[in-house]
Amino acid sequence: MSSGTKTIRIVAGPTASGKSARALELAGAENGVVINCDSMQLYDGLPILTAQPSEEDKAKAPHLLYGALHPGDMCSAGDWCKLVRPLIEKTLQEGRTPIIVGGTGLYIKALMEGLSPIPEIPEEIRQAAEALQRELGNPAFHAALGKRDPVMAQRLHPSNTQRLVRAWEVLEHTGRSLAEWQSLDKVAPPAHWNFEVEIIMPEREELYRRCDARFLKMMDMGVLDEVKDFSGKLESGEIPADAPLTKALGFTHLRRYLAGDITQGEAIALSQLDTRRYAKRQVTWFRNQL
Repeated sequence: MSSGTKTIRIVAGPTASGKSARALELAGAENGVVINCDSMQLYDGLPILTAQPSEEDKAKAPHLLYGALHPGDMCSAGDWCKLVRPLIEKTLQEGRTPIIVGGTGLYIKALMEGLSPIPEIPEEIRQAAEALQRELGNPAFHAALGKRDPVMAQRLHPSNTQRLVRAWEVLEHTGRSLAEWQSLDKVAPPAHWNFEVEIIMPEREELYRRCDARFLKMMDMGVLDEVKDFSGKLESGEIPADAPLTKALGFTHLRRYLAGDITQGEAIALSQLDTRRYAKRQVTWFRNQL
């Protein structure tokens, strides 16, 4: 490693694996700054349900990009990279170690491998795309995209709001399909960045036990009040109904319990099941992609 090379630590793995504790340990040992790489923890809302660091943990080391975005904002891998790159560089310039921690593998891969050279999308075009999606709803919006960009429409599921909007805004601004841009050579990260990756991967039985136990802990911490408050903001229109945070693990089931549609026990069991299934998908992704 050359003398000019700077180390960036990445702590990755499935949900409930112990990534945050390991990142905090590294921060203490290496004068580190913990930087979030979890697509749900980015948002200012549902901090308990999304397992954001406690105030006690935040007091032990600087934590960045937690609760940083409005719940209605979209954040693609490219958007996250634009947020995190200057934070990494600033941390390095301060003589500290950036510690990227989270389970959103696509963000990590984009950071390490670089991104396609897609031009910056003007905010007014992005807002117009989001407004059209809300006006039409996902099925009709997906169909509209299919008429203009059949390649991307074929790749994307009609329920994937964030990626549908991304495909639309890129086409609208550049006149070229997102698929064309993605086929181009990627813009690599700075040459002096050296990534050291640590993947936390407990045995499956232990991982599932942690998933179940963490959700019960969330219940004890008052997650129902948090979900109730967030649901009220959705119903009032303060937060868009399709906000990314509505996909947080357990949110739908707890909201159904609060509405009287299912019992609390059912809501907990379904939420734990969803969490275990998500952890299993993450394990598969990290084993094959990183």
